[in-house]
This record gives sequence, C-alpha cells and structure tokens, in this order.
Amino acid sequence: MVFRSEYDDVAPLELPIHDAVLGEAPAYGETEALIDGLTGTTLTYAQLDHAHRRIAAGLAEAGLGKGDVLALHSPNTLAFPAVFYAATRAGAAVTTVHPLSTPDEFAKQLRDSGASWIVTVSPLLDVARAAAELGGGVREILVCDETDQTDQSAGHRSILELAASTAPEPHVDLDPEQDIAVLPYSSGTTGVPKGVMLTHRNIATNLAQLYPSMPIGRGERVLAVLPFFHIYGLTALINAPLRHGATVVVLPRFDLDTFLAAIEKHRITALYVAPPIVLALAKHPKVAEYDLSSVRLVLSAAAPLDADLAAACARRLGLPAVIQGYGMTELSPCTHLVPLDEQHPPPGTVGRLVAGTEMRIVDLDDPARDLGPGERGEIVIRGPQVMKGYLGRPEATADMIDADGWLHTGDIGQVDAEGWLFVVDRVKELIKYKGFQVAPAELEALLLTHPAVADAAVIGVYDEDGTEIPKAFVVRQEGAGAARLDAEEISAYVAERVAPYKKIRRVEFVDGVPRALSGKILRRELRDRERRPEEH
Repeated sequence: MVFRSEYDDVAPLELPIHDAVLGEAPAYGETEALIDGLTGTTLTYAQLDHAHRRIAAGLAEAGLGKGDVLALHSPNTLAFPAVFYAATRAGAAVTTVHPLSTPDEFAKQLRDSGASWIVTVSPLLDVARAAAELGGGVREILVCDETDQTDQSAGHRSILELAASTAPEPHVDLDPEQDIAVLPYSSGTTGVPKGVMLTHRNIATNLAQLYPSMPIGRGERVLAVLPFFHIYGLTALINAPLRHGATVVVLPRFDLDTFLAAIEKHRITALYVAPPIVLALAKHPKVAEYDLSSVRLVLSAAAPLDADLAAACARRLGLPAVIQGYGMTELSPCTHLVPLDEQHPPPGTVGRLVAGTEMRIVDLDDPARDLGPGERGEIVIRGPQVMKGYLGRPEATADMIDADGWLHTGDIGQVDAEGWLFVVDRVKELIKYKGFQVAPAELEALLLTHPAVADAAVIGVYDEDGTEIPKAFVVRQEGAGAARLDAEEISAYVAERVAPYKKIRRVEFVDGVPRALSGKILRRELRDRERRPEEH
C-alpha cells in the first residue's frame, strides 16, 4: 500500500532558494537574523538581505555566473548564509565542503563537482590552496575574513571587499525545477561520496513541506551548532528559520560549556541536534549549572536516537518529549517529522510523513510487493523533495530512483496503524558516525594501499556510548614485515589520510574477508561475527 501524508499537499515552490528564504527579509527589517554566539556580532534581516545582494554583485562582477560551481569551505559563521545565497543569486550552484576535509578529499570534490571558485576562511586557507593545486581548474580562492587580513590570507580577496562592489545586482534567469542550487556530497546507500543534485525547487519545496509540522517563525531563537555544510544544518538551521523570521545564534563547533551558555544567554527556544548532543543533555553534570528553561523544542536527526535516551533528556529538560525527524541528503532532506504540537509521540518514532510526500514499505526479498502496517521492509519515498540525481552518475541514480520516481532509501522500517514510522535497521552499508556519513568502500580502498594489507573490510559497530564507529577487519600480507603490522599502525595510517570523523576506531586481524562469488564483501557475516565474540 502507499502511505500518504495527513497534511494537505503543497504546490512545488517555483522559486530560487535565495528568494524562497529571503523574500520576506525586508518585512522582517531590523529583526535579528543571525547572532555570533561567541562575539555577539549581529546581522539583522535588512543587513543580511543587503549583504547577500552586494556579495552577489561582486561575485558576478568577478565572473561567477550560471553554470559555475562555488565550493563553500567553512565552519559555521555569519558569512556562510550570506555567501550561500549570494552565490545562488549570481546563478551558481554551491557545493558545501566539510571543513575538516584533507586536501586530497577536498580536491576529489573539486574535480568531481567541477567547482572553479572556493570561498574559505583564513585558518583553512592552506588546505584550500593545496586542494586547488591538486584539483586544478580553480579560478579564485576568496576568504570570509575581515579586510585587515592576516599574512596567511594576504593576496586573497575578502568577501567583504566583494560586498563593497558598486556593480549592478545580477538578475539571472534560473529554472527552479532544473537548475542546481546546492551540490552536497553523500555516499547514498553504498559506495564513495557522490554529488547530490538538489534543485532550487527541491530544497525550497521541502521548506514548504516542513512548515505544517514544524511552524518555527518570528520570536523563535534557534541555536546553530550542527554544521551548515550538512544538508540537515543547511535546512534546519539556515533555510527554514530565516524563511520565517526566526533568530539564529551561530556557533562554529560543539563545546558543551559554550553550547549551554549560549542557550542561557540568548534564551534559545529550539535545538536541532544529533544523538551525541542529546546524550550530553541527558547525562552530563554541567547541564545542571545552566538555566535551560527557555527551550521548548529538541529535535534530533541525522542518526538513530535511542528511545530511552530521548526520554531521559526530555525528563531532564522538562519537555513532553525529545522528538525526531527522518530523511537523507538525497531527499532535500526531510520526509518525516514528529509534529511540534504532538505532546506524546510513540517512543522511538521518527515521525509522520511531511506534506506532499508518499511512502511505501517494500518486501526485502520481493521489492515489487508492498507491505502494510506492522510489517518490516525497505522504506521508499516519492515526492517533490526527491533529488534530481547524482552528478555524472546516471547508473547510480537509476539504482536509487526507479522509473516511477520512488527513491529507495536502503533503510528498513515499519509503520504503525496511525502512520508513525519506526526505522529499525539498514539495508545500506553506510556508517553514521555522530551524524556524519562514512563510506566503508572509501576506507577499504585506502586500507588496501597499505603495503602490508592483503585485504580489508569495514563495517559499523557500536561503542560503549551507543555511537556507531568504523571497524576494520584486516588481512595481513604474507611476509615477515607484515607480521609486525598492528592495530595502532592501521589506525594511524588511515587517520593521516582522512578527515577525523572517518578514522578507523577499531581493528581486528582476520585470516580472510568473507566474500560472495561476485567479490562483494559479505558484511552480514562480519556483523554476525560481532554478535558472537566468543567465536573469534
């Protein structure tokens, strides 16, 4: 059967994302749009609107235009939204880059996306320069820092210089249905990271789909600590609140004391977080030292949240519930939310379908057979938020989106009689480390470059805190030198070559990696091995 949202359908929003979000900015005027949670620097809606238009003019004057891709390589800052909307207003697509990416990882994304412009910050400039040299094709690297730049950033124009441009504001003819607004990278259900083509209509319409379930607007104060480069942060912490006149308090990274102090000082009303932050709010003794009474909403997404942990956090903060949402980058990203006005959702649910979204639960052995309430199968989704496809990968796109427009998520779930979805397992191989995607295939390919490694497989396992972490099963090469290979060397070898969240955190040496005749790694056997440690 096809499950449909209880909300009225929403018409696709045929607007460029900058207009969909900032179209009402003049009406919000002097309302605070963005506040730096460390320095207190504030941008009003009027200032943000003016700044992004002037930066767009400067970018267009410099040569950025329709068909170009700009790589935005930055932690959370006040400049991030301004640069994002400026680039799209100039006609470009934005590929968001993890600020902890290594030069090699960044260069791969530059090459794959075709990015010819980089906007970064001075502390990350060395990485951006190295990536540009490795990737090639970059016309200019710009920085977000003040005009009195450090020696390190000398020679690179500042975004503030562009904002001073007197050039005319660009007016680009964009097709919201076809033109790409943002190009985040995701591993999908398997494989190495791929560029997810999200059109202006995809992400703008998803905002309209979310609002009936989550009507956040004027008077709300949202704390932005999850990264803006991630589609969850981009949607929940920038696009959605700024579309409706809320105030966003920006933090560059998660530090518990800073996070709690910001909630208290700025009287934060809404927290969009991932499970590790829920864990800290539920259990850390420092939480008792701060006044968190202003918080009326805690929503966790990006990774599974244990129902007991959610309940413990809700009790500690005096909330009816800590709620969840569900989606993925390829879905712009949201398909399910627990509605804001739902006081007592079933424990562990990720919510109900947002407006304008359809879902099926299909049999794992026979994907042509639909399942009903209470039956477990793969979650498949159809709606206007489904991505345009993977950049330059039509086969990978076809593997994920069928001829009827249904996107196969790779997640296993079940729906109860009232339409609540519960995600119970994953078909896909992707590891979610604290909400960040880690592709086993990428780590396996890297491990095989070590001269003392004959074969390797990587799966996700859970540590003592319930966090999914990458574990490597390694087969040593024959020979005296390889015999000395130990777990520390393997971990260090990988850590030197990947971003910190991708590090191998456990290693087990094995005689062989279980594989099918096709050569595909039989990960289920490795997971079963984890459940039977006595047989090691």
